[in-house]
Amino acid sequence: MAAPSARERDPPRSLSGCSLDGVGWAAGQPGIAVPLVAGGVAGTSVDLILFPLDTIKTRLQSPQGFRQAGGFRGVYAGVPSAALGSFPNAAAFFLTYEYVKCFLGTDSSSYLMPVKHMLAASAGEVVACLIRVPSEVVKQRAQVSASSRTLQIFSSILREEGTRGLYRGYKSTVLREIPFSLVQFPLWESLKALWSWRQERAVHSWQSAVCGALAGGFAAAVTTPLDVAKTRIMLAKAGSSTAGGDVLSALHQVWRSQGPAGLFAGLVPRVAAISLGGFIFLGAYDQARSLLSAVGTECP
Repeated sequence: MAAPSARERDPPRSLSGCSLDGVGWAAGQPGIAVPLVAGGVAGTSVDLILFPLDTIKTRLQSPQGFRQAGGFRGVYAGVPSAALGSFPNAAAFFLTYEYVKCFLGTDSSSYLMPVKHMLAASAGEVVACLIRVPSEVVKQRAQVSASSRTLQIFSSILREEGTRGLYRGYKSTVLREIPFSLVQFPLWESLKALWSWRQERAVHSWQSAVCGALAGGFAAAVTTPLDVAKTRIMLAKAGSSTAGGDVLSALHQVWRSQGPAGLFAGLVPRVAAISLGGFIFLGAYDQARSLLSAVGTECP
């Protein structure tokens, strides 16, 4: 049995009005709301459900150590920041991801499809991080200082470091997210295509979720050192060398003080959270996109 071509797997698209599972991209078409709302719903769901695991991972990676950072106490510290940032962050990612996929088209040979998914995911991360990083900075500081309120931490950052303080770690976050997405999204799309080919029909949302869990867990494991560097930069004292945002320097400091184990601190909760998160996030996205497309946003 031959694998379906790219054109058979995906609906036809054009630059003037791409069709993305019924999502219209021509100017003024309402289909733009589908990836926007579906992505936002998926992002908010996964961030709030898995927040305790994220807190534990952050505390394991913090320079003061797990116990000093709070241990298992107050695992919902910083959740308001995550709640406010989740919807626009995920919506911005998927809006960009779907648009770039649409813009690049799918009419070329199937072996180029992973490259297009990589480019789309990278563009999505660059845009989404403009929203994600300020939320992440406030959230992570709250996670290692559970006695401080989220608004108090936000005000303190603005007062002491200005707007620039909210974007501390932007470069390290992008450098973490792009490699992560370069692994996760092509793998997710490829697993879905393979499953679809094997069963000779499109995958269900739960099958997309399983593919998302496998892709997310693998991507999480290989990018953990970059996540450690990002955490150290965001939690560093203002004015310190680490706070400058040099990823290689942060990795070198961790290597010198803790060795390989330090570079993979928080690996288990990170892989667990992102595997489960990939299941919820990508499964919920596909399900929400299907439902929204079915109830009223069709390309003429």
